[in-house]
Amino acid sequence: MRSEYDFSKGKRGAVIPQKGKTRISIFIDDAILDQFRSRAEKAGTGYQTMMNEALRNYLSESDQPVTEKLLRQVLRQEMPEYFRGPDAAPTRTRAKGGARR
Repeated sequence: MRSEYDFSKGKRGAVIPQKGKTRISIFIDDAILDQFRSRAEKAGTGYQTMMNEALRNYLSESDQPVTEKLLRQVLRQEMPEYFRGPDAAPTRTRAKGGARR
């Protein structure tokens, strides 16, 4: 072993940086964390990997483009109230699956 080492060109941080991932600190409810840990143990994978997949799935589902069907549905719900005006009494909305075509 040397008596002295030269760290003048050393850099702080991880020895091997991971591409595409960032280390962060967040607060997660204990119950949520326990659920992910138990599910990951049953599946034989890491709980952080499982949490990452759940977040990725949520983002892909919630960022859907506006389709013609979705636009028509929103217009059917909003237009009658728009034409009635803000002073009119609210009407009941039709239950899902009961829309006419």
